[in-house]
Amino acid sequence: MYESALRGPVRMGLALGAALVSTVLCATAGAAAPAHTEGGAARVGVERACPVVYFDLGETLVHTADDGSTSYHPGAAAYLRSLRERHIKVGLITNVPSSWGSTDAERAARLRSEVDATWQGSAPFAWKDFGDRILTPRTEAERKPAPVLWQRAKDLSGGCRLVYQAETAEEVHVAASLSYLAYQVDRPHRPAYLPVGLIELLGHRPR
Repeated sequence: MYESALRGPVRMGLALGAALVSTVLCATAGAAAPAHTEGGAARVGVERACPVVYFDLGETLVHTADDGSTSYHPGAAAYLRSLRERHIKVGLITNVPSSWGSTDAERAARLRSEVDATWQGSAPFAWKDFGDRILTPRTEAERKPAPVLWQRAKDLSGGCRLVYQAETAEEVHVAASLSYLAYQVDRPHRPAYLPVGLIELLGHRPR
């Protein structure tokens, strides 16, 4: 999360691992449900689930070095590219000072300028991938781990299934409690990010 530059990240252990993968795979087992009729018309038993993958920013997608420079977190650029190639929407749920603007758009613009001003690397951060799906606190009381930002993302999702990925177990717990498929990144002996193939499967799960 970008706020890690403003306050030290809270690092807690969380065992998701194989249980997470099994949950997703088992949940998709019914994806090939047969079509059935309703009012004389055939209706497919699987609806488009349009998953949206939300991320924390600092130390999840962006790394802040000791000298204050920022760059992609290892593997983040390639992972975002994989999601983009599969037309999977992405968003950010990140803490910034509420004084950075009166709207999400204003605060997102300030966030972009702050990150870009210290950016290192040949490729810029892929801001355009996130569109208007950058949610930030309107007040200090809304700062994560308060659940407000995750709830706002749900309210804007149009019923799409939501994924959340972050480096802190505390945020992963809160997102999971709000029915996100939540994944703690960068844990030993696990993929750095939730495998894209599993996210694609969410688009084929029966609702």
